[in-house]
Amino acid sequence: MSGEEEENAAELKIGEEFLKAKCLMNCEVSLILEHKFEQLQQTSDDPMNQVSQVFEKSLQYVKRFSRYKNPDAVRQVREILSRYQLAEFELCVLGNLCPETVEEAIAMVPSIKTKGRAHDDEAIEKMLNDLSLIKKFE
Repeated sequence: MSGEEEENAAELKIGEEFLKAKCLMNCEVSLILEHKFEQLQQTSDDPMNQVSQVFEKSLQYVKRFSRYKNPDAVRQVREILSRYQLAEFELCVLGNLCPETVEEAIAMVPSIKTKGRAHDDEAIEKMLNDLSLIKKFE
């Protein structure tokens, strides 16, 4: 991104390195950290000696703010959101915040309505309905 062009996430101007970066939703990070914690428990007599305070606080945070707990649900959320050709950070924001209405989704991620993209209100509504079904059956 040139120095003259100002970053603006609402317009999906976030820099080339961020557009290509792989982002994780809180629920995905939670699964990874829980798995690591289980590994530490199995390899140590006192697993709390192996866990740093940062690790512990990070795990608590992502567990608290994860909208999906079941590993299958987490996988399904990523699959559903991936169908809509979202940028990684858009996918993660929607997966983390779980907007309930099209208006909420657009307010949280204005770039999904950017001109030239195939995200009309009906597509966004279908995406949100698909996500709510996963949450309902989790």
